Amino acid sequence: MVKVSVIIPAYNEEQCLPETLERISKALSIAACPSEIIVVDNDSQDGTKQIAEAFGAKVLLEEEHNISRVRNTGAENSIGDILIFIDADTLVPDTLFQKITAVMDDEKCLGGAVAVGYGGFERDWMKFYLMGWAFWGKFFNMAQGAAQFCRKSVFNKLEGYDQTIFMGEDVEFYWRLSKFAKRNEGHLHFIEHPKVTTSTRRFDKMSLMKTFLLTHPILIRLTWRKKSFWKDWYEKAVR
Repeated sequence: MVKVSVIIPAYNEEQCLPETLERISKALSIAACPSEIIVVDNDSQDGTKQIAEAFGAKVLLEEEHNISRVRNTGAENSIGDILIFIDADTLVPDTLFQKITAVMDDEKCLGGAVAVGYGGFERDWMKFYLMGWAFWGKFFNMAQGAAQFCRKSVFNKLEGYDQTIFMGEDVEFYWRLSKFAKRNEGHLHFIEHPKVTTSTRRFDKMSLMKTFLLTHPILIRLTWRKKSFWKDWYEKAVR
């Protein structure tokens, strides 16, 4: 039976992590396959590590603040045949992993991503802004990293997430994964239902100007290798 590794990058996530882990544990029990949960602690200053250990997760430390490196650290220390990357502020539905393992039963399926929904917004109109982002995401094949999955063998061939990228690494990886699948007569699977639900905290707490700038796909693409541009995103993460 296929083995699954669920990898969670986490930086100061003591508030969101307990429910995230609880939901993941329940979904893995429903999937009924060999599995592990890996939390990659990105040098947190709160109780992230202790919470992950209390849930029985494998906890790894990655001190460098580079999301690609954090994801790759989890993958390098995993035992699963299928890698599933879930953000620490993202809740999975009960049947998600069952769905993922089902689509991955097709050997031609090399990976994919899951549609993302959001909880209630403090600024109601933000949902319309993100609907536009979702439209362009489909148009340009930009699948968010809140929930992505891939065969480990393929992940290794692609050398994982690009560690020279500090923002948008999930989109760039999905583009390479898509190209690899086409070259090798494979395909990806985008799961529309059930969706994962991710936190609205950035959209609720950041200024409007900062929200528009830091979530604009063109700006992200132009600056994703400029570490200095994303310094605040890493050092002043909204929590």
